Amino acid sequence: MKRFKIPHVFIFLSYIILFCSILTYIMPSGSFERTTKITDGSEQTLVVPGTYKEIPKNYSVKGLLLGDKIDGFASPISVLGIFTAIPKGLNSAAPLIFFVFIIGAVVNLIRHTGTIDVFISFLLKKYNDKPSLLVFFLFYAFAFGSTFLGMGAEFIPLIPVLIVISKSLGFDRVFGAAILIVGTGTGWSTAITNPFNVKIAQSVAELPLGSGMGLRVIAFIVCTLIGYLFIMHYGKKILKDPSKSLLPVDPDDGVKESFSHNEPLNKKHIWIALTAAVFFGAILYAVQTMGWGLIEMTGGFFAVGLLTILISGMSGDESMKAFIKGLEVMIVPALIVGFARGIQVVMVEGEIIDTILYHTAVMLGNFNQVIAIEGIFIFQSVFNFFIPSASGQALVSMPLIVPLSDLLDISRQTAVLAFVFGDGFSNSIIPTSGVLMASIAIAGVPYEKWFKFYLPLFLILTLVGGMFLAVAHYINY
Repeated sequence: MKRFKIPHVFIFLSYIILFCSILTYIMPSGSFERTTKITDGSEQTLVVPGTYKEIPKNYSVKGLLLGDKIDGFASPISVLGIFTAIPKGLNSAAPLIFFVFIIGAVVNLIRHTGTIDVFISFLLKKYNDKPSLLVFFLFYAFAFGSTFLGMGAEFIPLIPVLIVISKSLGFDRVFGAAILIVGTGTGWSTAITNPFNVKIAQSVAELPLGSGMGLRVIAFIVCTLIGYLFIMHYGKKILKDPSKSLLPVDPDDGVKESFSHNEPLNKKHIWIALTAAVFFGAILYAVQTMGWGLIEMTGGFFAVGLLTILISGMSGDESMKAFIKGLEVMIVPALIVGFARGIQVVMVEGEIIDTILYHTAVMLGNFNQVIAIEGIFIFQSVFNFFIPSASGQALVSMPLIVPLSDLLDISRQTAVLAFVFGDGFSNSIIPTSGVLMASIAIAGVPYEKWFKFYLPLFLILTLVGGMFLAVAHYINY
């Protein structure tokens, strides 16, 4: 196991695409009927329970090589389909990819002005002898942003900054990445008002939006505290014995390349920080209240970048060099998102997603209530591997879980909580999560190192989540 090493992320994701393509030949194909529903002014496509039909497969030499679509038959993924899955995934994820590019470029513009470095220097001077407190503030800033506003990808450009902070405090790259990934992960998984998972799931379940918040607040407190204590335990172990580090930071690896400890704070930095904070808050408010999506958010961050250029007084050439450098940094993370989406493309085109849903629902219907709700939780965790998109997953699986929960006399609110936990906890460990793979790629942390670090926490959070679900059922949540 010590010699085991995950290949480069693009190769690894390509292997998964190949594996899922082979599944389309082995696993029966089938589909549910779907219907559209208008909720809060947006159209949703929902599965119609009880309409599953198995679809015969069309096997042919042409289908094997190039694809051979025939009406009434499912077509396993062809050799050509394996190669086109990646560009189709890139196309499908285009709004998110462009968003990742732009936010990376804008953050680099702000950093180029010295604003971020000045504030980091201030924090390090103030809390250098209290690293636990500094990590606490950063961790919970990410957790709050995620649980209330569904933020995650927005924070990716800050990872190099967190690596610098981690190095300055005596920790390693894994610790620096964990501040963000575990913070946003535990916040997302408890979803107090997260519009991208709990809001959509509750709308599908026909529950009042924001209902059931009390138990999720308690879950947030418990899960984030576990996450914080977990990474601090790892960090203190490193401080005591650096050889315990999973991935030490090489002092010559360039993590301090553009970090300035000596530049004084001035009015320019304050105005840039205030402007970015105000616009950032306004963008997130619009997401919550005006239904803004990735395209509108990207436009908002464009405005932040333009104002940063104007306030800083940068020339056109200087600002564009900083902008392009930010784009360059985000090339790999953005492409990872597209590669990961290619896995979903294969599963959908091979028409095996609905088969997985149908047989899981049938199996869970044979158990008692508590086991069934735990089964829904486990299923969502596994299903998240194939569709690591909270909104997409909610629209596919919740229409089946809701009637199933009604039949088993499980409250719909508990079913929503099982979905939220299942979607959330596994996000920080599955290799098909574009945001996770992009984050560790920027941090320079190999997936096998991250897996080794996060697996114990994942198991703990899964156990805690299962306990919360049992309590939720017994109190008729």
